[in-house]
Amino acid sequence: MGRARGQPEGAARRAAEDVLDILEVRGIDIPEAVRERVTDCDDPEILRHWHRRAVTAPTAAKIFEDE
Repeated sequence: MGRARGQPEGAARRAAEDVLDILEVRGIDIPEAVRERVTDCDDPEILRHWHRRAVTAPTAAKIFEDE
């Protein structure tokens, strides 16, 4: 039972890491508040949205803004 619960948490953690990795590879500064908001999120749909936004956002904070 613990493993089944850990899989979604692990997926969310990995998705958050992917968002931050994209920003880092692009050379975008990631303020601590942005880093915390991303790593604290456990909603896969939100993380997926932020992941897509991280590819083109001019700043880290812009991933949170709606288009």
